[in-house]
Amino acid sequence: MTYQPPVRDHVFLLRDVLQIEKHADLPAFADAAMDVVEQIIEEGGRFAAEVLAPLNAIGDKEGCTWRPDNTVTTPKGFKEAYAQLVEGGWPAIGAEPAYGGQGLPHVVNLSFSEMSSSANMAFSMYPGLTHGCYSAILNGGSDEQKSLYLPNLVSGKWGGTMNLTEPQCGTDLGLLRTKAVAQADGSYKISGQKIWISGGEHDMAENIVHLVLARIEGAPAGVRGISLFIVPKFIPDADGKPGARNSVFCAGLEEKMGIHGNATCVIQHEESTGWLVGTENQGLRLMFVMMNEARIGVGLQGIAQAEAAYQAAASFAKDRLQGRSLTGPKNPDGPADPIIVHPDVRRMLMDSRAVIEAGRAFLFWTALHGDLAHASPDEAVRQKANDYMALMTPVVKGFLTDKGLKVCSDALQIHGGSGFTEHFPASQYMRDVRIALIYEGTNGVQALDLVGRKLAADGGRGVMSFFAEMDAFVEANQADAALQPFTEGLADAKAKLQEGTMWLMQNGLMNPENAGAASTDYMHLFGLTALAYMWALIAKTAQAKIAGGDTDPFYANKLVVGRYYMQRVLPDAGAHLAKLTTGSELMMALPAEAI
Repeated sequence: MTYQPPVRDHVFLLRDVLQIEKHADLPAFADAAMDVVEQIIEEGGRFAAEVLAPLNAIGDKEGCTWRPDNTVTTPKGFKEAYAQLVEGGWPAIGAEPAYGGQGLPHVVNLSFSEMSSSANMAFSMYPGLTHGCYSAILNGGSDEQKSLYLPNLVSGKWGGTMNLTEPQCGTDLGLLRTKAVAQADGSYKISGQKIWISGGEHDMAENIVHLVLARIEGAPAGVRGISLFIVPKFIPDADGKPGARNSVFCAGLEEKMGIHGNATCVIQHEESTGWLVGTENQGLRLMFVMMNEARIGVGLQGIAQAEAAYQAAASFAKDRLQGRSLTGPKNPDGPADPIIVHPDVRRMLMDSRAVIEAGRAFLFWTALHGDLAHASPDEAVRQKANDYMALMTPVVKGFLTDKGLKVCSDALQIHGGSGFTEHFPASQYMRDVRIALIYEGTNGVQALDLVGRKLAADGGRGVMSFFAEMDAFVEANQADAALQPFTEGLADAKAKLQEGTMWLMQNGLMNPENAGAASTDYMHLFGLTALAYMWALIAKTAQAKIAGGDTDPFYANKLVVGRYYMQRVLPDAGAHLAKLTTGSELMMALPAEAI
């Protein structure tokens, strides 16, 4: 079974559920007519399936190769595929036209990114990180820096990275030691070691632009003294072409559990030449532009790997003969029935599909608010969109990757012993997706960010707006009998989320460890509720199609999977609420030496 891009589902979400064409009066959406978007998605799916997917297993088995001259070669076929990616203009979909981009909404770019990540997660990280580098320079760079670097990053001719982590410094960037020394010509000399740098060195782009966090001499201690620098592999010459080799190099590659096709590098800066982005000591704020975009992208990876793993598991379950159906043979002419007849196999497949389809909707819905935050002339729309982006980003990253791992694990389980071998793809999907729960801030950090910062921001304005939106949907649709499973399920989940939120407000302030102990369960309660809202939106759309006489089983199937989510997945919300309200007392009761 080879990966089949879910083009129909993407088009349904963008055209019918999110109705992006209703924003056609906004600049970012002016060229996003659905006939154009549909063609982009179809062609993007074809590129993912025909060019990237065949390289996925090759990249996993071959990996990247570091050489003593500090160069890195990517797996067989990657360089040629990257050239096709650039030639096709795929990196430019969501970038500004002023720098060679196509200017389409980010949500459209996200559609292509999901398919490319499903097809080949390790490969898709290269252009993904480059787009993040573009975004950071776009937001904080000088006009000169923008004109020099952005066109090359937009096209994909140059790659991009972010250099944050150091051996002693992961999540706590206040411990950062890399130093920057000002030079007479306005540049800086950067010295220090960065580790776990994805795409830090490779043979696919003609230049690599490192965004590096470093501390200028005399800067304040902690995160208040961190600045951001552009450090290109090759210093651009007077014509903007790659010139002299900078003194930044890859000292080695990490041996990893998965994503073997992506070069995860130890990057050594030995008085490398860099240029300050923005103002001194504001580097973390600028880097968070890239990190927040990356967190949405990591949530996408959770859904993308889940989709690929689900497809492989469903295909295997239809072919693998084992045992007989509990209600009598379904394959009477064969020695056994396919395992898809067994309820427990169906349980895992339905759990997976119910989460994937609503998770994708949540991802696209969040990205659409990101587009509105930038494009809408209405201040109230922008405020709400910005509130939602801040509030939902840790949920997208943490919840969707936790669920993505669960789907990949269930896909391996459905494969049985075959899944534990490398002859089938299930193992790679599980190994690749596992990093998504860790990088760009572990999921525990995302949960802490949600309860510690995002909930209370602006007096809780974002979460209260979300509550009000769900209440309005329930009130508007509760008289519709066909939607009753969805409105009732959503109302119940929303009530539980509101109860959990109130508990945190009352008990988290009294004892911060209560908030810390409750954070992951709260994030999952939030995610389950958000997906219930997505299923309600999907069901309303599908039901309207059916009521209008459309007999396509696509819509009836949506309602079945959505009702399954409400019956079999959403009840987990009650368990998460029960756990989060127990507080931290027993969690922290044992002395450290007794654990």
